[in-house]
Amino acid sequence: MNIWIVFGIVFGYFGLLLLVSWLTSRNSNNESFFTGNRKSRWYLVAFGMIGASLSGVTFISVPGEVGNTGWSYFQFVLGNLVGYWVVAQVLIPLYYRLKLVSIYTYLNQRFGIRTYKTGSIFFLISQTIGASFRLFLVAGVLQLAFFNSFGIPFWVTVFITILLIWAYTFRGGIKTIVWTDTLQTLFMLTSVVVTIVVIMNKLDLDQQSVLNAIGESKLSKIFTWDWQSPQNFFKQFFAGIAVVIVMNGLDQNMMQKNLTCKNTKEAQKNIYWFSLSFVLANVMFLCLGVLLYIFAQQNGINIPERTDDLYAFLALNHFGLLVGIMFLLGITAAAYSSADSALTALTTSFCVDFLNGNVTQKKRLGIHLMFSAIMFVVIVVFSLINDQSVVTAVFKVAGYTYGPLLGLFAFGMSNSRKVKDFWVPYICFVSPILTYLICAYSEQLLWGYRFGFELLILNGLITFLGLILISERKRMVMSNTKLTS
Repeated sequence: MNIWIVFGIVFGYFGLLLLVSWLTSRNSNNESFFTGNRKSRWYLVAFGMIGASLSGVTFISVPGEVGNTGWSYFQFVLGNLVGYWVVAQVLIPLYYRLKLVSIYTYLNQRFGIRTYKTGSIFFLISQTIGASFRLFLVAGVLQLAFFNSFGIPFWVTVFITILLIWAYTFRGGIKTIVWTDTLQTLFMLTSVVVTIVVIMNKLDLDQQSVLNAIGESKLSKIFTWDWQSPQNFFKQFFAGIAVVIVMNGLDQNMMQKNLTCKNTKEAQKNIYWFSLSFVLANVMFLCLGVLLYIFAQQNGINIPERTDDLYAFLALNHFGLLVGIMFLLGITAAAYSSADSALTALTTSFCVDFLNGNVTQKKRLGIHLMFSAIMFVVIVVFSLINDQSVVTAVFKVAGYTYGPLLGLFAFGMSNSRKVKDFWVPYICFVSPILTYLICAYSEQLLWGYRFGFELLILNGLITFLGLILISERKRMVMSNTKLTS
């Protein structure tokens, strides 16, 4: 594809985002930045959350990963569906009842200040790493499609990428993101549909034929029952539930969007409709993955060594100009719809959890810049050491960083025991270390068992058990008045 076409597409797209930002951020203040004044329409939030949840990881890695593990990822998605309904029924009512801006404020009310700060720290670490991994994908595509032609190094690509995000989020915050995510989801899903239609035409397949081709392919195998495999159904399904609860329900990034809805019922309605759309979108990506491999095989095309590169390689070199344009719009939209809200959530959490919300707009701007710089460093470092599928990397890291949050919230909401707040940070930081050691030696200790995404559940369980050890039952307050007979 001509590099100047790429340039026009990418910067025209960001011009549109900047226009949306300008329209939505007029007369903005800290309240609109953090909560959107709680006036967002539930259907806009639901549609925009599809793009934010799928992100560049799904857009790039899931179709490519089909060549390695088939449709086994769909087992994980089925667990996600259950997890979203748990979030809607349990967590959404809690957050609205307590009128939270940062959801980690709950930990302060339930346990104490040290637990509260610990939970927020784990979110900051988790979100910074996760968002950086996702943004790494789109920076890599832009490097391949445009910046390599001018000999521009990768770190410059990353810098420009983050600068563009900062430019359209620093004023309006979450109020702007509700609208930009809606636009970005539309671009992302449209690009997938267009790609599938073009592949069907190139393979001379009608609707029924393409369904038959996907169904008959060995790459469409869904269920794995081997208990030692990381793709085992029960591992994937229950890990899918846990990942959604922590990466959505216990994540300031995703919850901040939900909390812009007017009330609990609208926020729940948003989750229900979004969860069903989320499953359908993932089916589209898995179908696309099978078709990409079928197309490559029938045309004698060598598969890239990294499966993450498959979709980009075929879209930019074999599917024509239209698909190339839509792919660039789709991957850019997918990655940015996740990264922009992450940057806003990191700023919100730091301002509320560590500065008690007492920040001027100038100070908030400085914090926004600080997290932009941190993400830049993480992405550059990750580009030097990454040697695996990003979808696997993201969820593996999430297992270590989100596990303590899962344990904290599960313990706090399941019983009324009082913990010794002083010891909670130590429990939360030791838990990932123990999880890593168990995972590293699981095959020797557990008769060949290998952990997959369910690593998150193990981490949360260790944190939960640690909290039991440092807790005690609440004592009944007895009246000083003596009973007389």
